[in-house]
Amino acid sequence: MRVKDVKKVVLAYSGGLDTSVILKWLQTTYRCEVVTFTADLGQGEELGPARDKALLLGIKPENIFIDDLREEFTRDFIFPMFRMNALYEGQYLLGTSIARPLIAKRQIEIAEQVGADAVAHGATGKGNDQVRFEIGYYSLKPDIKIIAPWREWDLTSRTALIAFAEAHQIPIAKDKRGESPFSVDANLLHSSSEGKILEEPWDAPDEMVWQRTIRPEDAPDTPTEITVEFERGDAVAINGERLSPASLLAALNALGKANGIGRLDLVENRFVGMKSRGCYETPGGTILYQAHRAIESITLDREAAHLKDSLMPRYAEIVYNGFWFSPERRMIQAMADASQASVSGTVRLKLYKGNVIVTGRQSPHSLYSMKHVTFEDDQGAYDQFDAQGFIKLNALRLRLGAMAGRKGGAL
Repeated sequence: MRVKDVKKVVLAYSGGLDTSVILKWLQTTYRCEVVTFTADLGQGEELGPARDKALLLGIKPENIFIDDLREEFTRDFIFPMFRMNALYEGQYLLGTSIARPLIAKRQIEIAEQVGADAVAHGATGKGNDQVRFEIGYYSLKPDIKIIAPWREWDLTSRTALIAFAEAHQIPIAKDKRGESPFSVDANLLHSSSEGKILEEPWDAPDEMVWQRTIRPEDAPDTPTEITVEFERGDAVAINGERLSPASLLAALNALGKANGIGRLDLVENRFVGMKSRGCYETPGGTILYQAHRAIESITLDREAAHLKDSLMPRYAEIVYNGFWFSPERRMIQAMADASQASVSGTVRLKLYKGNVIVTGRQSPHSLYSMKHVTFEDDQGAYDQFDAQGFIKLNALRLRLGAMAGRKGGAL
């Protein structure tokens, strides 16, 4: 991209060392007007300093956007994903992946509001986030210009970043002068840690890596019993208290933290091609996932549930790779949302030393029939003789194969 082509850029800005250096680098390299956007996604950090730092670096007050997106994040991104029970590679609850489309969406909205012709992000050239951000940008504004400084500049080390910051009078927090032992990304759903001391997959993570959960060994010796109430697939109450989506997830996070729930040490396959080791903490999400599956177990038709489960890995891959705004995600989402029409009721759980244990589930839409499943006299509700024909018909193709000499399923 030619430098003169960019007149105004919206930067995804945290106020940290990296994005502060990017802010100044944009000003000095592209000679353009910079608009900063800081999203409150429940990362647990004070966002006021980001505004102060942006002002210090010469950003006009009207060009500083700090938005509380916690409710939108939970309601419109996390909850729809949980209706699908999405797990990437069977384990990862997609906490980082699901935040990126919302950030991209808001950046594009701000760019259109202020008349910017470009957006910028601080993702490195090795990770998934560059893909997620940029696919999101292009999906919403196909002609947008994108600046990815980590793919352009020569500031390839922490030392170089600090030297640039010092040369341009960018304040540096004391804890940023030393080499950070690992990289952290956090939001209301989870916290992820990766890189540096975590790069060797054989080395156990140090306890300081875990920031959102206590050690399961240190959790209370007495289980914590809770109920979670669902309406049309979304959690709406804990222990009978109705809460907004973000407040409910925050409450589950606190319960999960206190009981050592939600730790995951994972080696995953990045979209860009390499394997990566990450340590994830999803305390509230882990509880929500188990509770949602429990309420679906008595309200969702068998074939509908199995169809959802068969499409879940594809859906999770779509979200992980950054295609939230794609037609294929919307199609699967429409199916998932339709499946939740009767997924309402209450689940009872015990939280105990890292475990989420379902102890009960009930629903006005339950498909569970006691009279059909009982081991006692069912009073004619189910004719066991019917099973004979059912079994024989299902075995017919195998019997025909055996008659043709293909016994035991031989081809």
